[in-house]
Amino acid sequence: MNHSMLEEAAKFIFQYGEENGLSMEVVNDRQRCVESEIRATGTYTHTLEEITYGAKLAWRNSTKCIGRLFWESLDILDARDVESSDEVAGYLHKHIQHATNTGKIRSTITIFPPLKQNEPQKVQLWSHQLIRYAGYKLESGDVVGDPASIEITKIAQNLGWEGEGSPYDLLPVIFQWDEGNPIMVPLNKEEILEVEINHPVHQNWEPLNLKWYAVPIISDRYLEIGGLRYPAPFNGWYMETEIAARNLVDSYRYNRLRDVAEQLELDTSSTTTFWRDRALVELQHAVYASYKKAGVQIVDHYTAAQQFQTFRDKEEKQQREVKGDWTWLIPPVSPALTPIFHQGIMNEELSPNFIKQKRPALYKKMSEMTESSRSQGCPYHF
Repeated sequence: MNHSMLEEAAKFIFQYGEENGLSMEVVNDRQRCVESEIRATGTYTHTLEEITYGAKLAWRNSTKCIGRLFWESLDILDARDVESSDEVAGYLHKHIQHATNTGKIRSTITIFPPLKQNEPQKVQLWSHQLIRYAGYKLESGDVVGDPASIEITKIAQNLGWEGEGSPYDLLPVIFQWDEGNPIMVPLNKEEILEVEINHPVHQNWEPLNLKWYAVPIISDRYLEIGGLRYPAPFNGWYMETEIAARNLVDSYRYNRLRDVAEQLELDTSSTTTFWRDRALVELQHAVYASYKKAGVQIVDHYTAAQQFQTFRDKEEKQQREVKGDWTWLIPPVSPALTPIFHQGIMNEELSPNFIKQKRPALYKKMSEMTESSRSQGCPYHF
């Protein structure tokens, strides 16, 4: 019998009942039912109400997330009853469409069947995000596209996918069904909302060829509720620094800051001209303004920091101490200008929460395949 699951389930049922105003009689009855189910089967099933609230709690408990003020607004797509890979693919497309909402981003989570002891995992998502740009490493060592995607791009190519070789090729979503062979779900350009980045003041940014997608849908985490783990892609919306200060600028990502500086005709001969800082601020301005102009929801880091403070104040009124990872909560640009920078916060992981999943053995094998081995025959025979 799984004693750990019994303990975690009891804790969650109690928290669910307490925060939703259920009587102790109802809570105790539910705990007895769950305990009986675990003793008989080794697991248990959450009600729709429980899993809905549990998913929202996981967002509320996410120590690295600055946007938790809106945890109660999370939309739930219950996909626990999927019976085929086609149904999984359908839910992935549905999530993208529902979350995108023509730019009025809806925070959404799709919950697939939970992991069960001694049974094949029904759904295992390989992609870091449902929407992601490919990365191609050339023989010269240069990279076209997103360097963070080189490995998953190779896997997609080993599975037969062919991109155009552009900086912004949309990767297919890759997942396993029932621990079988990996399956690709191609994404159509028509279903993915993207934003071209231009500056509202400085003209002629078109040669920079900067753009990004509208919705960040994280897909390599498990949703953990009461001892059960669910594959569950989820999304909020972007903060402008995530795109402008990280995705487009990090040296191990698109690394475009110098290009932006040159487009702005800044003096890049020395760090003491502060060209990096000046270019970065203008890129932030461009990203934020471009998303707003396109009607795509985005938040600036000052507003996000104030929203986090509001969240913290509301939680304290409920006598709940907010946990957080300070190193993640402070924005990567001008952190000292936000209240978070000057406040202490306890970093402690609570349950429910989101947990990083381990990559399956087949993922590792696929990523290690070479062009020569791929050309020799079936990629699933190692």
